[in-house]
Amino acid sequence: MNNSFFILGILLVTYFFIIRPQLNQSKAEKKFKTELKRGDRIVTIGGIYGTVNDVNNKEKTCIIATMAGKIKINISAISISKTSKLNEKK
Repeated sequence: MNNSFFILGILLVTYFFIIRPQLNQSKAEKKFKTELKRGDRIVTIGGIYGTVNDVNNKEKTCIIATMAGKIKINISAISISKTSKLNEKK
């Protein structure tokens, strides 16, 4: 009986500290992808800072204006991360 409570406790801790945060992060990334719009300032996983010039949801691509010029990249859950600090109104 004590072993079953111990195992149940480990499963609950695993759920609340590992599984649930990953689900929340996944939902946030999916929401970000759908709300991506012109003028958003973003950072790619590769470290490229830029501003979104155009979004093509049909082809799942966007064009980013950077200091070096314009770059066309694929939109995926892991390619773009938006920081609230970048898009704050000053």
